[in-house]
Amino acid sequence: MSSLIKPSPEILAIAKPVLKWAGGKTQLLPVLSANYPKNLGTKIKKYIEPFFGGGAVFFDLYNSNLINESIIMDANPELILLYKTIKEQPDQLVEVLYKIQKKYLSLNESEKEKLYYEVRDDFNSKRNSKYNEVNPLRASQIIFMNRTCFNGLFRVNSKGGFNVPHGNYKNPKILDSENIYAVSKSFQIAEILQGDFEDITLKIKSDDVFIYYDPPYRPLNETSNFNAYTGIFDDSHQIRLAKVFKNLDQKGVNQMLSNSDPMSATGDNFFDLLYKDFNISRVEAKRMINSIATKRGKVFELLITNYNAN
Repeated sequence: MSSLIKPSPEILAIAKPVLKWAGGKTQLLPVLSANYPKNLGTKIKKYIEPFFGGGAVFFDLYNSNLINESIIMDANPELILLYKTIKEQPDQLVEVLYKIQKKYLSLNESEKEKLYYEVRDDFNSKRNSKYNEVNPLRASQIIFMNRTCFNGLFRVNSKGGFNVPHGNYKNPKILDSENIYAVSKSFQIAEILQGDFEDITLKIKSDDVFIYYDPPYRPLNETSNFNAYTGIFDDSHQIRLAKVFKNLDQKGVNQMLSNSDPMSATGDNFFDLLYKDFNISRVEAKRMINSIATKRGKVFELLITNYNAN
């Protein structure tokens, strides 16, 4: 591996999300961090996130030296493949990304578009194939499409196929080798799992953990539903998640949960009733990803905790 690609361990960058992710929490980190449990980093050093997505909260906790053990989980098997590959085979992933970036940036616009759809078709054609959980080629395709697709979306159709069209970017940064290695280092403290959020209950042996839930948000209208996950996440799933929250509260586990705010938007008190026994705050957030630029802007979200924040 060339030293131009792989940074030395002494100058590893601060780890940050690898993917641009709808609903990512980077913009909300100041609010979230102000609401972390008081004893996080002292009594609590283990972190669990059942809806990992882009992982902004995990990276914030890791970079702040507040955790030394973690379980990160997501229902999306492609995400888990990507993160396991970064953890276990960063060199191989960087090599593949370097080659595809070099090729892509050497092409004219029509050739770039053609390459994008070739990669997307290959990715989708192997979706139901048996492939290793650690797969540098497939992981590179996920990052490549995220960097070059329209609006940086990760969206799948009803059959699970990636269906975002090509974007129009002059010089996209497909390979960020410093971040790949920084993220790989951060993942050494993490157990990376694919599965249902309720599976975390089997992993909790004591109350000295902090759990953050960032589930697929309950849509505020018929057009706001966004599918970056596999399957459907409807009200029955929201209710099941609330039951997990309540059960773990009875065991003394510190928990934080984000979701949409239907009360502010439409007067719907769904979550206010569902989490009436807990602390509910309304925070202002920015919607950064939408196919219609005028619909990107400020919205309110819920922040729910079962403890008194800092």
